[in-house]
Amino acid sequence: MPFSLVDILALSVFIVAWYGYTVFARRKAKTTDCIARSLHQHRIHWMYEVISREVRVSEAALLANLERNIAFFASSTLLILAGIFTLFAKVETLEIVISSLPFAAEVNHLAIQLKLSLLAFIFVLSFFQFTWSMRQYGFLNVMIGATPFDLSGANENLTAYAKQMAIVQDQAAHSYNYGLRSYYFALAAMCWFFHPFLLIFMSLWVVYTLFTREFNSKAVKAITAAQSLLHQERQLKNEKTPGA
Repeated sequence: MPFSLVDILALSVFIVAWYGYTVFARRKAKTTDCIARSLHQHRIHWMYEVISREVRVSEAALLANLERNIAFFASSTLLILAGIFTLFAKVETLEIVISSLPFAAEVNHLAIQLKLSLLAFIFVLSFFQFTWSMRQYGFLNVMIGATPFDLSGANENLTAYAKQMAIVQDQAAHSYNYGLRSYYFALAAMCWFFHPFLLIFMSLWVVYTLFTREFNSKAVKAITAAQSLLHQERQLKNEKTPGA
């Protein structure tokens, strides 16, 4: 058997931590101020502003910058996958290196191959998320290009259209976030090469780090406060605009 009971326990904690946090974050974001919830409101405000602008060069530049960031991670993921597949031909060397570490658990040939397979699987998932995010941003570009100009803000159809654009952008951002989250948990999975208890610790530490940054960071508080100000400003604008 390539894995001990401790290894199986560590892998179970890793899977539960990743899947459990994903489900938890998705549900909690519906009722609690967090990066995902607040940025969704910002995207709605942004798309409202798009309708009122006849020239949309700034939107094209901002979206191009977002796509460049995602393209960087997508191409980096392919390079990482190439490195992982190269390691499959160097399992014996990797086994010697890990065995030489004083704190490393006992390893065997098959166990290392399975651990490398886990890393490869994680980065394949990450690549799919990044590329899907890029495609959705492409869809958003088309929708912005098709958006009519309406300075009044009183057209209900265009208001609904702006919300749909915000949803597409939101889904693209979620895919990007899932890809980044794969990187976090891939770093935890790397610790399994050294010791299963280290995998357990790093899995829990990644969950704690993600929760702190997405729900309880200074950035979240600032984004939430800014979103409230934007909402108030839009209400004042609607009150002043005739027919809004």
